[in-house]
Amino acid sequence: MVPRWGKQATARFGCFAVAACFLGVIVVGFTHSQPMLQLAMLALGLGFGLMTNSAVSLMLDLTAAETAGTFIGAWGLAQAIAQATATVLGGALLDVGRSLFGPQQTVLAYGLVFFIEALCMIFAVMLLNQVNVAEFRDRTQTAISSVLAQELDG
Repeated sequence: MVPRWGKQATARFGCFAVAACFLGVIVVGFTHSQPMLQLAMLALGLGFGLMTNSAVSLMLDLTAAETAGTFIGAWGLAQAIAQATATVLGGALLDVGRSLFGPQQTVLAYGLVFFIEALCMIFAVMLLNQVNVAEFRDRTQTAISSVLAQELDG
């Protein structure tokens, strides 16, 4: 899909797919349907795969050859921090949901978590729409040239 649609469009689609799957998981919580849960998990995995593949491809477009290692390292660090933060915040949000809806309403508490995650995916699409690869490359190349020129002068 990435070569056909482009990296940003595929990442956008992946984000929307993940958001839809999160909403689907909420519905499954009310229906208690195991086949629907399996289908939702399959679709969620595919959505995450599309999103991750296109995001990594896009990240590589946002690198210059001179700084590729730094950008890839920063990407890995950002991913690790994001996953840790999401785990902690997801648990805290689940606790908030349990206190709001009561300990017997776990479907609503988990539904709150998945709903907020779906909203975050929509927010990610809004941020993704602000990414301009060509402008980033131009600014990065200018900055690298400036730093290299200063190193040669100094």
